[in-house]
Amino acid sequence: MSIQFAILGLLSWRPATGYELKKIIEESSTMYWSGNNNQIYKSLVQLLDEGYVTNEIQHQESSPSKKIYHITDAGLARLREWVLSEPEFPEFKNTFLVQLAWADQLSDEELNELLLQYESRINMQLVFQQEKIKRGVLSPHRNEREAFLWDKISENLISFYQNELNWVQGIRKEFYER
Repeated sequence: MSIQFAILGLLSWRPATGYELKKIIEESSTMYWSGNNNQIYKSLVQLLDEGYVTNEIQHQESSPSKKIYHITDAGLARLREWVLSEPEFPEFKNTFLVQLAWADQLSDEELNELLLQYESRINMQLVFQQEKIKRGVLSPHRNEREAFLWDKISENLISFYQNELNWVQGIRKEFYER
């Protein structure tokens, strides 16, 4: 995902500081991004230079001044253009599958322990994501349609973890039935 489009999308929801954008992206389950924090600020400068965002300085008495970014009409048009573009094929990177591919060298006990550890991590992640959703995922719910779309995004995430959990539990069951 291009961090610039995540930023434009978030700013289409509401104005924000670079720090606020960083926190939202870090805490989001759906805006996965593997870059470093400096890239958010570099992207904001680039978006500013391209006229997709503006900023205003907000002075504070007891804290340093902060820059609040706003999306421009050109930024909204660029975001819309990107949303209308052909969707990228989803990336599938799962390090555990590489581990599992070479797990034949493990004893039955070691393999079982590996599968149990993975199952536990997936289960914890599933519970964590379900709790985040229950508490109200940080998402714009400006209208019923938008709320529906964000709910479907959450549903996709939960179904991924549930499927992964079912899959690893099935492996363990089949392994011991052989």
